[in-house]
Amino acid sequence: MQNTKLLLTSLTFVGLLALAGCSFPGVYKIDIQQGNVVTQDMIDQLRPGMTRRQVRFIMGNPLIQDTFHTNRWDYLYSLQPGGGQRQQERMSVFFNENDQLVNLSGDFMPGVSRDQEILGGSSNTTVSPGEQGQQPATQPAETPAKPGSVEESIQREIDTIETTPVPTPAPLETR
Repeated sequence: MQNTKLLLTSLTFVGLLALAGCSFPGVYKIDIQQGNVVTQDMIDQLRPGMTRRQVRFIMGNPLIQDTFHTNRWDYLYSLQPGGGQRQQERMSVFFNENDQLVNLSGDFMPGVSRDQEILGGSSNTTVSPGEQGQQPATQPAETPAKPGSVEESIQREIDTIETTPVPTPAPLETR
């Protein structure tokens, strides 16, 4: 009887120690990352009028493509440092009927990236839809290359390039 009480007490004590080990200080807990990593530099590359394909190239595949809202893509990212508070970032990208980018909403907005902020540069990334075909007034006019220069020969080569269409494979027959 005495041995049984001692055994039960010991097992209970060992069980409590095992449970306490889960939150014991000094135990390593991993960082948990989920979703799409979205950076300010990615957002700065987006322009109104971009196609879905161009946006996917810059941002990657969206985490959420809602069947009922086909003109909206959602990018979510969450990071929970081991034992720390969970941080979450959200970005929504909207397209029009022609599959062109029209709007952004979320935790990031076009502007100066963190890298440019640190280095002291600025970026002119805000583009309104009315300015798409116009050149900015601050950009000087391009001067033509001097005849016989390397720049002129490169431009001539570029102008004479013929584009070839990419062949599309025939659909597979299913029987």
